[in-house]
Amino acid sequence: MREVAVIATGLTAFGAFPETTIRELGAAAGRECLAAAGVEADRVDGFYLGCFAGPSFTGQNHLAPWVASAIGVHGAPATRFEAACASSGAAFAHAWAAVAGGLQEMALVVGAEQMTVQPTARTAEILAAAGDVADEAALGATFPALFALIARRHMHEWGTTREHLAAVAVKNHANGLLNPKAHLRKAVTLEKALTGRMICDPLTLYDCSLISDGAAALLLAPVDTARGLTDKPVRVLGVAQASDRLALADKADATSFPAVRAAAQKAFAMAGVGPDEIDVAELHDCFTIAELVALEDLGLFPRGQAGPATLEGRTALAGDRPINPSGGLKSKGHPVGATGAAQVVEIVRQLRGESGERQIAGARLGLTQNLGGSGASCVVGVFGA
Repeated sequence: MREVAVIATGLTAFGAFPETTIRELGAAAGRECLAAAGVEADRVDGFYLGCFAGPSFTGQNHLAPWVASAIGVHGAPATRFEAACASSGAAFAHAWAAVAGGLQEMALVVGAEQMTVQPTARTAEILAAAGDVADEAALGATFPALFALIARRHMHEWGTTREHLAAVAVKNHANGLLNPKAHLRKAVTLEKALTGRMICDPLTLYDCSLISDGAAALLLAPVDTARGLTDKPVRVLGVAQASDRLALADKADATSFPAVRAAAQKAFAMAGVGPDEIDVAELHDCFTIAELVALEDLGLFPRGQAGPATLEGRTALAGDRPINPSGGLKSKGHPVGATGAAQVVEIVRQLRGESGERQIAGARLGLTQNLGGSGASCVVGVFGA
């Protein structure tokens, strides 16, 4: 297997853009990425699109060649990947494998979603289809309900409090204020987070991620090729994808996701590093409880300790384990098909020292964790400057 690097990145603003098509969003991120690398579109020999529910949101199928052609990529295989909210994480993992295995020399990954074209109720219905439709969604168990159950069980098993959940929102909104492309650049106090409108007990409005539109892009190549195009290639040290049972009720432990643990174990082993060596991480905070569970499943904190550590400020930009400097899904936004790729964009820019006011000084090793559904899919990546 060849060593692979990320050469360049592209990222649109995240927000509500109902008048812009998903094709335009994906093309904007892809063109920015190619321009940053100084690479013409005809050099791309593999196109990987992460998009969860483009056909449901927009009515358009056969999305990968549609978006690829708008970027100017013609002839190369163009494939759409769907793994719920981990769709572009899965696209990235497959692009890496193709380049590492010598099947392709230059792969372009684009993650894109346009969600605000549908009413909120319809969007919730579309998202719920990433869970068990027959046994969860049919009973009205949307994802806020499922993650509320996870939160309640975590509180029961590990002593997590609503203050611990709120601290995740406060921290990620503080980070998002420093991200000019974040959807919701708004400071949130602990008191405000605790007294927000109840969505599904114990989760308030401030515990839930946003309905967003947006796109992100990454250009991958063998390290030797990358060094000829940039003086700051970011190496993909490890990447792994794992899966688990779809329904929350089928899991042995609602406070831990086996897919996260399995993907992390494989990615860390591939990279030859451990969780204590990670300088900065982008985690999948679709709900505040999801960030706490991820911190523990990844081994960044012992079980039951992620909440207190977050409340103490240890995961803040100035803490010893900075998490979600982009603002995370909570503030940056969550166009589901774009999220995994956008996480990698943030880590690549952090490791290059290009993140401005939210830069983590001296960051050399970064991690991404992209979750699908209530833990049925996960992609973990480890990256080196």
